[in-house]
This record gives sequence, C-alpha cells and structure tokens, in this order.
Amino acid sequence: MAKLPHFRNNRYLCGKKDMVKAVIFDLDGTLLDTLDDLAAAVNFALRECSLPERTTDEVRQFVGNGVRRLVERAVPAGADVEPVFAAFKAYYAEHSLDRTRPYRGIVEALEALRAKGLKVAIVSNKLEEATEQLRQHFFDRLIETAVGDTPERRRKPAPDGVIEAMRRLGVSPSECVYVGDSEVDYQTAVNAGLPCISVLWGFRDRAFLESHGATVFAAQPSCLCELIIES
Repeated sequence: MAKLPHFRNNRYLCGKKDMVKAVIFDLDGTLLDTLDDLAAAVNFALRECSLPERTTDEVRQFVGNGVRRLVERAVPAGADVEPVFAAFKAYYAEHSLDRTRPYRGIVEALEALRAKGLKVAIVSNKLEEATEQLRQHFFDRLIETAVGDTPERRRKPAPDGVIEAMRRLGVSPSECVYVGDSEVDYQTAVNAGLPCISVLWGFRDRAFLESHGATVFAAQPSCLCELIIES
C-alpha cells in the first residue's frame, strides 16, 4: 500500500495518514488515445447521412459524456440523430482498434502501480461491453475490472460507476484516487468523494481543467507514480 500524497482536491485535503489501495482510471484520453478512431467513426456516420463532417479538434471537445452524446454534439441542429448514431455504432464496432493505442508510458505506469500492490479499475462512459473488450485487449494483466455504461447506472459525472468499481475492488473512497483527463472526470471524482489527478496528455488542456476546478495535474504518466506512490 502507498501513502496518498499531500494535495488538495476541491474541498478534499488528501494526505494525512490515508493509505491508497486502488486507482480508478478513466479510459478515453487517459489510458487510451482513441481520438482518431472516434473522429473517423463520427465522420463516416455523418457522410453516410449526407451531413457535414467535423474536425478532429471538434470531436475532441465533444468527447466525455458517452458515444451517444458525442454523436448528438456532432450532428447539426435540426438533423435526425438516430441514423447517424446507428451508422457510428456499426462503423466503430469494426474499427475501434484501427489507431487506438495506450498513451506512451501508460503501461509502465500501470506496471509500477501494480508492483506496489495497488488495485486498478477503469470507469468509462463507453458501453460496458466495449469498455471490457478494450481492457482485455490492452490491459488484461494490469487492470482488474472495467465498468462501463449500462441502462441501470447513471453515466459520469454521476458517481455510480466509481461506486461499482470500488465494490468490485473491495475498497472504500478513503482508499482510492481517481485519474482522468476531463472536466467530467473531475466532477465524477468530487461526486464520489475521491481525490482527482487530472492528466494533461488527453482531450482537455490545463487552463480548461482549472476553469472547472481541477487543481492536481500529471504532465506525463510517470508523474502518476510520483503522485500516488511517493509520500
């Protein structure tokens, strides 16, 4: 087990003599660089429905609240979302691994956390089946469980997914830290009562995250080990 570092996350002061037993990660933009595959799927679906395409940077800003919300944001006002969403799902199911890869240094960071005895989980707004498939494909020996979007759980920033991940790992909020790349992730951590580390290699920049309340940042994956493992 490792001591929590001394840092402040909104109203939570983490450090004291708490012991970290688990780390809960967001997926897209935190563990995996999925942007190119998401953008390709969005633009395929828009083309199929004779709608204007979106830039990769626009798609970057649309990500964070699940794939349906991504498509809703990409579709022009007044256009029918349903055929675009259907085309997106069909394409993405076949092409979700074309260019998706773990960010450089992520595997090494996960190995370091596991070597210290920490448990690790994923909580994502992706559909649960897709989230679990990505866990198995990229992180099967490093991440124990993946919690995704299901009809019975509210999506992030609601704390439901984090609560389920803690239940599966057998840990309490005082024993966890949350790691994500977006304002949705920061608010999820607050809602779940966890300290949050916001990463700077994902889909949001530091100024944007700070404007939404984030205060603790990791510039690269190796910084996670310094923040979580080193007291």
